[in-house]
Amino acid sequence: MDGVGAREVSSRVWTIPNILSFVRLALVPVFLAFVIAGLDALALLVLVVSSVTDFLDGYLARRLNQVSRLGQLLDPAADRLYIFAALIGLAWREVIPWWLVAVIVARDVMLAVLGVILANHGFGPLPVHHLGKVATFCLFWALPLLMLGEAFSALAPFSLPLGWAFALWGAFLYWWAGIVYIRETARVIRLPADDGGARSDTLDHEEVDGA
Repeated sequence: MDGVGAREVSSRVWTIPNILSFVRLALVPVFLAFVIAGLDALALLVLVVSSVTDFLDGYLARRLNQVSRLGQLLDPAADRLYIFAALIGLAWREVIPWWLVAVIVARDVMLAVLGVILANHGFGPLPVHHLGKVATFCLFWALPLLMLGEAFSALAPFSLPLGWAFALWGAFLYWWAGIVYIRETARVIRLPADDGGARSDTLDHEEVDGA
């Protein structure tokens, strides 16, 4: 079976998977509005729809051979926007503290700075580290669990402690992965000039699927 790396990555924009990704992005402000308004059940419903479209766009991209560079960028962007929307909405309602928002957002700002540094040295983005994926997974579970506890009081004794456990572990692993990216960036930009081109090609062709 061919892997994603063996498939041709196109520059097409209007593919079925990309349209589904655009739908996910369009639902972000709807999701944020529901969270801020305290309509957690509706917010969770939007999150379920988003998760289904996320699964479908990945499946169809492989099934229809429509893997695109834009799609590889849209998926992690949508994931981060949903995390940020949930963080901002829950912090606005004082369900979570603003320091948790600052910790998570600061890490992504740091990654953006690393991306600029890499680009200035002629490199593409770093390959995704497994710690980043685990951290994102924790946050993706944490925020819906916290919302579930707010929406249904009967579930609060179970979902809120579990949600906080995922949130704190996610924040910790998020920064642990960030430190790994800092070290990798420092290592990469010290590579000799004759190795830089090969390394740049390797970085540019890595699949981006969250960090």
